[in-house]
Amino acid sequence: MSAVLRPGKPALGFAQGFVPLAGSRADCESCARGERVGFEFDYAYQPIVDLRDASVFAHEALVRGPAGESAHSVLSQVTEHNRYRFDQACRVKAIKGAAALGVRERVSINFLPNAIYRPELCIRTTLAAARAHGFPLERIIFEVTEGERVEDGPWFAEILREYKRSGFMTAIDDFGAGYAGLKLLADFQPDLVKLDMDLIRHLDADRSRRSIVRHLVRLCREMGIEVIAEGIETPAERDALRDEGVYLMQGYLFARPAFRALAPVANLGA
Repeated sequence: MSAVLRPGKPALGFAQGFVPLAGSRADCESCARGERVGFEFDYAYQPIVDLRDASVFAHEALVRGPAGESAHSVLSQVTEHNRYRFDQACRVKAIKGAAALGVRERVSINFLPNAIYRPELCIRTTLAAARAHGFPLERIIFEVTEGERVEDGPWFAEILREYKRSGFMTAIDDFGAGYAGLKLLADFQPDLVKLDMDLIRHLDADRSRRSIVRHLVRLCREMGIEVIAEGIETPAERDALRDEGVYLMQGYLFARPAFRALAPVANLGA
């Protein structure tokens, strides 16, 4: 894939004038294996459950080393020079892996907004991977952490809008962990918001946290945004969240990430 930069706009995360290398089918395949990135990586998958019908709503693709090593072992190798190729390879590999595992639900993929130079062009690799592996676009969620440092908020919102226009679902991860969350919601309304796990911890016994969650859920509901709570570790946290109207959840209580596999789900409650 070759492209020019958006006129008058520096590439996010790259020096002025950066242009990615032209690509081919072979390039895409080598990116999926991690060859053009310069290191290998793979994925674990963790389910996001829906307590309303005791089903799996989606599987989040979590980057791991080639033998299941930690995410840090992979992300520590990402630099300004390979960030774009890594981001593209992540999309291809996550979709390919989900298709190979027979995922019938959604797959949620983290992306790096600072690796995007033109969203309508950078998304082509994802569209090609979805077609190649027969994975419907509406079952792909792109999520980005609220804490990701993006200097141009409106441009970031435009990236998310382009993804939505292309048929993907969008999500903001770790919502409540940073300071830009409400401003981001004013600029763009994603399909999903994932509440930060530090906000969820001991929610059942913490009136302040519970009050914050209650009002965030109400705000998101009024804006047509569905809420996911992540990092659930106890039945008490699960039940408190359900009482506040949160039904989509993710955490060790239900399943730990499974390397190159789909994890069995437990503790969905009555």
